[in-house]
Amino acid sequence: MSSREDETLARAAVAALTGQLELTPKPGLPDPRDLDARATRRDLCSLRWSAKALTPGLAAMAAAARRIGRPTPELRTELGAIGRSTEHSVALAGGGHRGALWVLGFLVAAAVLDPEAKGSEVTATAKRITAHPDRRAPRRPSRGSSVSAKYGAAGARGEARAGFPHVRRALDALATSRSAGASETCARLDALLTVMSTLQDTELLYTAGPHGLRHVQAGARGVLEAGGTATEAGRAALAAFDDDLHTRAWSPRGTGGLFAGALFVDSLPVVVSSPVRVAA
Repeated sequence: MSSREDETLARAAVAALTGQLELTPKPGLPDPRDLDARATRRDLCSLRWSAKALTPGLAAMAAAARRIGRPTPELRTELGAIGRSTEHSVALAGGGHRGALWVLGFLVAAAVLDPEAKGSEVTATAKRITAHPDRRAPRRPSRGSSVSAKYGAAGARGEARAGFPHVRRALDALATSRSAGASETCARLDALLTVMSTLQDTELLYTAGPHGLRHVQAGARGVLEAGGTATEAGRAALAAFDDDLHTRAWSPRGTGGLFAGALFVDSLPVVVSSPVRVAA
């Protein structure tokens, strides 16, 4: 059974995912403009709904970490089992968020194991969890693992085992933009583009191939090199990049999940509110 602390962490993770969804304009990714789903093939309302379906699974992951207490093979295996069950629940709620589920799940578990940790300390703990193999994982290869093997990309598994380097990059970008006086929206957009500029996104590799991946990475870099989204030149570059991905129907989905993970880590430590007492 999950505790109030576990539920609070799960809700914070879902809030981070919702914050990622609501950020706009995101090139190639669902955002509030997506009333007709555009090229992303998923409308924002259904994604918000299915994001809420992650809450019980993330709370269960937190509870498992609290019960086991260390980044052991047992914890890794249990997180895997909970994650696969949660995938099924989310599919019934409309689907989506598969990548975000695993990113957030490992980071939530890490936050439980080290409650005072922030930033790279959280990702370092997550790395210790994911260093162990998932002994109950299905033996059949997933699409992402097949693409990783074909192109030599790190993929989701490699990202986790490396301690989520793109989550750390996003956190650094957030800090840099905020210290430069950028608005929170611009800071978040620049952090998202920072992830997109270097991530070996297996979803993009599957749909667009290596050339498409390089094209998207270059487009994201172009916005940042133009000065970022806080500048007029950067905003113009962002609009052109957004139109380009819309036309090509390319969606760098891996970026979204990792950026949601960064927003979650950025929110730590979360404060557990006291229960409201009703006077007799």
